[in-house]
Amino acid sequence: MTTTAEHITTGSTATPVHRTGILIIILVSYFMIILDNSIIFTGLPSIQATLHFSSTGLSWIQDAYTLTFGGLLLLAARAGDILGRRRLFIAGLVIFTVASMAVGASPTGGWMIGARALQGIGSAIVGPTSLSLLTATFPAGKQRNQAVAWYAATAGIGASLGVVIGGLFADLLSWRFGFFVNVPIGIVMIVLGIRFLVEQPRTPGRFDIRGALFSTLGVGSLIYGIVSSTDFGWNSPITLGTIALGVILLILLVVNEARAEQPIMPLRIFASRERSGAYAIRFLYLGAMMGFFFFVTQFLQDVFHWAPLQAGLGYLPMTAVNFAVALLVPRLSRTLPPLALLAAGVVATLVGMAWLSRVTTDSTYLLDIGLPMILIGLGQGLAFAPLTSFGIHGVRAEDGGAASGVLNTAHQLGSSVGLAVLVALGAAVGSQDPSSVADVVTRVQVALTGSSLMLLIALAVVAGVIVPAYVVSKGSRHPS
Repeated sequence: MTTTAEHITTGSTATPVHRTGILIIILVSYFMIILDNSIIFTGLPSIQATLHFSSTGLSWIQDAYTLTFGGLLLLAARAGDILGRRRLFIAGLVIFTVASMAVGASPTGGWMIGARALQGIGSAIVGPTSLSLLTATFPAGKQRNQAVAWYAATAGIGASLGVVIGGLFADLLSWRFGFFVNVPIGIVMIVLGIRFLVEQPRTPGRFDIRGALFSTLGVGSLIYGIVSSTDFGWNSPITLGTIALGVILLILLVVNEARAEQPIMPLRIFASRERSGAYAIRFLYLGAMMGFFFFVTQFLQDVFHWAPLQAGLGYLPMTAVNFAVALLVPRLSRTLPPLALLAAGVVATLVGMAWLSRVTTDSTYLLDIGLPMILIGLGQGLAFAPLTSFGIHGVRAEDGGAASGVLNTAHQLGSSVGLAVLVALGAAVGSQDPSSVADVVTRVQVALTGSSLMLLIALAVVAGVIVPAYVVSKGSRHPS
């Protein structure tokens, strides 16, 4: 990476661009929105006590964020192509920063859920535009591969470090501080973005409003149905009706995208088996990981009776290994194919998750929590970069924003749907007595077994979808 100003062509003029500065702005901003996916977990007991949430309502603190984040990603990616990625990126940062202040100042549970949803809107704008800006700024080849590896590493490190930082703030200061800290960082990134980011050529067109409505309402209905099963049961007309409505709306989304002149999700993106497989794996992987963060945090605090700070620090083995491996991935990718890194990453995560699912009331941290976390950190560090590379590899220039949107949508919808399913599975067992340690252990065992099954399916997708396509291409067109 060069720190000196270079020039790229934007329209008919050559504009100076500081690639290292742009990379820092993109990574810090993306880190901030990914951090807020997991920073909430170690503060959940304090939030529940302060704002009087029910167990089901507590999950909506996370779901409100990931729902709007995932549901609006496709529209935001398309809007970036039409309105300008730089302009939209900065607008997203403004929304996210204001919403972070609102979350930190939440006086009631309803206020907090609404502010988290607003945060998700800002994140939905920043996520795909950041990746689009990155791929447009760095030319294909070594520079882009290295930048994408850093971007992917940020996703994994941000998620795991969020739990540590959340615990630190919740114990020493307040859970609110974890959101207030976004405000000065967001302001700095907005100022630097205005100063250094370079606008890319826009794509003439109009918005696919019907597609955006189908995707957002479909996913929202599906998530609500799954989460509400905890209160109403799986046979309830509310549960079955909202899930059915969600499925119908998502089917209508596919039909609409096949007919739309300018779809927010061009179906040709899925023509590549490598890309389609990467989206499916990312969906399953993130669902498993969100369940991991949500339930292991409960185990550490409710079974080990650790304070939020201790619970956050309990994730350090995973975070440290994840960080170290992510830094090595660009070097490893020079000698190992991305398919090997991806497969090894999913296998390591699966073994660690299955190990964790065997926790009991007599478990010890080192053997039953710490060592499995090291495997999960290793897996995350290996898997995220090739998943990102496969997800955007070989797309047309005009589909770059859409591919970024689909990639981030798979990430966020996996987080939201996966957590909702695992919360529902956990709620279906035991007596649901929040003071019962045995009950907590049972919920954690069932949920992490569910996470392990998601990872096993992800591994099957690697073997059954990506491997055959990779072999056919003989490695000539795979991401390097």
